[in-house]
Amino acid sequence: MTALPRVLVAAPASGHGKTTIAVGIMAALARRGLTVAPAKVGPDYIDPGYHALATGRPSRTLDPWLVGEGRVAPLLARGATHPTLADVAVLEGVMGLMDGRLGGDGFASSAHVATLTRTPIVLVVDISSTSRTVAATVHGLATIDPELDVVGVVLNKAGTPRHGEEARRAVEAVGVPVWGVLPRDAAMHVPSRHLGLVPAAERGEAAATLDHIAAVAEEHLDLDALLAASRTAPDLDLEPWAPAAALPSLQSPLPEERALHSSRREVVVAVAGGRAFTFRYPETVELLEAAGARVVELDPARDAALPEGTSGLYLGGGFPEVHARTLATNRPLVHQIRTAIAAGMPTIAECAGMLYLAETLDDHPMVGALPARAAMGRRLTLGYREATSLVDSVLGPAGTRVAGHEFHRTVTDPPFGTSAAWDLGGRTEGFALDPAGTGRATLVASYLHTHWAGSPSVAGSFVEAARGWGHDAPRPAQPLSRATPARSTSLADPLRHHGDAEVSSELVDLAVNVRLTQPPGWLAVALAEELSTVAAYPDPTRARDAIAARHGVARDQVLPTSGGAEAFTLLARALTPRDAVVVHPQFTEPEAALRAAGHEVRHVLLRPEDDFALTAEALGQIGDADLVAVGNPTNPTGVLHPAATLRSLVRPGRVVLVDEAFIDSVPGERETLLAGDLTGLLVVRSLTKTWAVAGIRAGYVVGDAELVAALAEHQPHWSVGSLALRVMIETATPAALVEADRAAEEIAGWRAHLTRGLHTLGIPTAGGDAPFVLARVGTGVREALRDAGWAVRRGDTFPGLDTAWVRIAVRDPHTIDGLLRELTHLHHRRTA
Repeated sequence: MTALPRVLVAAPASGHGKTTIAVGIMAALARRGLTVAPAKVGPDYIDPGYHALATGRPSRTLDPWLVGEGRVAPLLARGATHPTLADVAVLEGVMGLMDGRLGGDGFASSAHVATLTRTPIVLVVDISSTSRTVAATVHGLATIDPELDVVGVVLNKAGTPRHGEEARRAVEAVGVPVWGVLPRDAAMHVPSRHLGLVPAAERGEAAATLDHIAAVAEEHLDLDALLAASRTAPDLDLEPWAPAAALPSLQSPLPEERALHSSRREVVVAVAGGRAFTFRYPETVELLEAAGARVVELDPARDAALPEGTSGLYLGGGFPEVHARTLATNRPLVHQIRTAIAAGMPTIAECAGMLYLAETLDDHPMVGALPARAAMGRRLTLGYREATSLVDSVLGPAGTRVAGHEFHRTVTDPPFGTSAAWDLGGRTEGFALDPAGTGRATLVASYLHTHWAGSPSVAGSFVEAARGWGHDAPRPAQPLSRATPARSTSLADPLRHHGDAEVSSELVDLAVNVRLTQPPGWLAVALAEELSTVAAYPDPTRARDAIAARHGVARDQVLPTSGGAEAFTLLARALTPRDAVVVHPQFTEPEAALRAAGHEVRHVLLRPEDDFALTAEALGQIGDADLVAVGNPTNPTGVLHPAATLRSLVRPGRVVLVDEAFIDSVPGERETLLAGDLTGLLVVRSLTKTWAVAGIRAGYVVGDAELVAALAEHQPHWSVGSLALRVMIETATPAALVEADRAAEEIAGWRAHLTRGLHTLGIPTAGGDAPFVLARVGTGVREALRDAGWAVRRGDTFPGLDTAWVRIAVRDPHTIDGLLRELTHLHHRRTA
């Protein structure tokens, strides 16, 4: 008998916000000091990641199709009692309350699981497009099945308090209590990808988002009423699921057989994890351990080798297509896995694991253990599958039956092996290979996800196979040695060298500072719409007005330009400075433009020992210059100079040019000079990096009206195209500014991850307020990274820096982890 207060969060359909609300309830209850056991109805890996983040416990998947009806409640009890006894369980439903396996009359639906576990139901209903009519929906769901116990409702996405109250009164009139009305809140949105939500492990801001969701839940939901309703759930009259009891080989009552099992040699099974392999059920590891394996997590993006003594490999699901380049550049591990599989090491690869073992993934070279190429397809394949193994394998004899599911948008060529792994009832699927000629398939790779709690015999069979291979099989080969990196080469014109010259399709790009791989959807739609108008000459009026309103300046203080580069060229043509100073290290295009126009340029070099700050000594070196160019935050140092310091440069007869191309990557755009008097100032902005439109060339100048007019006189007619002007208009809206600031906060977290990793390796860095980091990695390291598949921006083309410096673009933590892995390899080579 297991006493367990519990509720199941369900909805009329997908998209009503049940994941957000369920996670908010979990997090809010956990912050009250309660131990919360999370669970998820239906085959899902992503939502449970947020459950675990909210509660600190693994989330149990409750799916009658995958595990059988009889195991659903015991698995819930397992989650509530392991590793410690929980105070309350919160279950998240799937799709609509009554929606289950197609053709199964609601089998495996939220309602089905609620009935099997006798769990009270909380409905989450989106009221954004309705008000009183929501009562009919709630009444129908509350009365359609007498075995269901709908105990409360949460109304989501109310437009106004009045709107929410109207819906509340209607629902309460049909006899169902309303436990909260949540307003629309964009910050509660969890970003999606082609298979659903972005996994928590891949979101640098996931913890901050979770804190916000928990705070909203605490503010708007009646958690006391929810807890009271959870205590009305009857006790579970059953024993919790136990992995040891589930394994057939461990169920023998004979003491000598149990002693024989416990005396066998330890077997090490490596289980893929990290940000690229986030999909696996917790019962997989529990069954492997119960069968006698020591499970060690392997991060294929970071770890240079398999764990010591590995004799079995499990590669679960995830998003390797998102991180293909990072995975591919881990050449020592790729080579070792390929060699071990060829030697017959038992290996199971499900979905993402299969893609990782393919020859290529979206043309990126992968492990190459499978004779197949993988790529993104056009349609999503998903659904339950009943599978029968076609050959003897490390999972069991031919004829082994499992229940599973598919969930992918990739395809392989060929679609299955000559020896396929599974018969799915009319079609074959997967690869079953015996590369070492053992007489049975030692590699089983397919799109089929299986929940081993429903087929526990496969865990025991796999561990026994791994034990046999580890005893007498050849060990994996040593990692590949690397070629001696090429030395740095000289350049004809260092001032004209930019990050795009460093990249190629074979390299992971950390040299270019464009934030996204393509514009956001709303901006792409606007640009597509603008294409219908390009027969007319461009008119910058609306763009100037939008920029002026965005910064609170007059129209005559704004000049749209073809990227920031045109602004520097216009300045060089419009002005005739007698003493032009460029503060270096900084973006070289202003100096290049001045020199191309025939002007002499004097350098003021900031020093690394001063963290490239504008010290009193540096300010003194500027002297009587009548033109001063400086970046803020400065490219490549990432230093954000105080606005007051830059304003101190302004004086009669002097033009101060401030390049704020990356200021929108600074949360709140603090230290910008556009929030004050612009006399004597020209501030250059670029929109291409944040909004991924480098090919469109969108920038502008804001400043002293007389200076702006002087630049405009030298600008050719129609130099700024219609698409660039549309970018300026769309990205100046309040919604775009909120999105940009949110992106800046995310980049700040990613940058901190990068700098922490570099400092751990003893690598000095500069600055800290840009979408890149300047790092002193040492001479030759840039070339060695390039040899390993990584492109970073060379530093020696910036005056004041040498070949020891590189600029590293901030990317997501998974990609950065791959870079840190390579730098660790190089450090070990140099110190060996």
